[in-house]
Amino acid sequence: MTTVIHETAIVDNGARIGEGSRVWHWAHICAGAEIGKGVSLGQNVFVGNKVVIGDKCKIQNNVSVYDNVTLEEGVFCGPSMVFTNVYNPRSLIDRKNEYRNTLVKKGSTLGANCTIVCGTTIGEYAFVGAGALINKDVKSYALMVGVPARQIGWMSEYGEQIPLPIHGDGKYKCPHTGLVYELVDGVLKKQGK
Repeated sequence: MTTVIHETAIVDNGARIGEGSRVWHWAHICAGAEIGKGVSLGQNVFVGNKVVIGDKCKIQNNVSVYDNVTLEEGVFCGPSMVFTNVYNPRSLIDRKNEYRNTLVKKGSTLGANCTIVCGTTIGEYAFVGAGALINKDVKSYALMVGVPARQIGWMSEYGEQIPLPIHGDGKYKCPHTGLVYELVDGVLKKQGK
């Protein structure tokens, strides 16, 4: 697999980009960035120095992944979504030593134009709807919408909303794959996991 870097992209010396990744028009990758295999970075994407992007992530156009953001494997970042790294920024006050860590776990989707406030963790396979504002941790498989975001349901690993429990037993079934998920103490888990 060949890594493709568009001629207009800027990749600073020291940046690590995995095999088979694609960096498109006018992207800028800083020297300390770690980018996995098979990653797609769309037009006008910025990746900071203290950023880790896992294998098979897709970051759509106009997304800035600032310092202290970690994306695990298979995270989708929709067009123009926003990460922050300072909770209370001021132009006249240097707060680079106050960056908060943001972790987006495996398989999560961050919809177009959503905002992820720094210091939060997005659980595995969570789904953040377009335009939502995340200002607190998100459970795995949670479907989040609104400003501020609230949970309105559950999503399967396939990316389908899971219907209400089967026979009221706390079990949910993905309509596409047939995989069954179980809700235990407010946490959704794939059966057999």
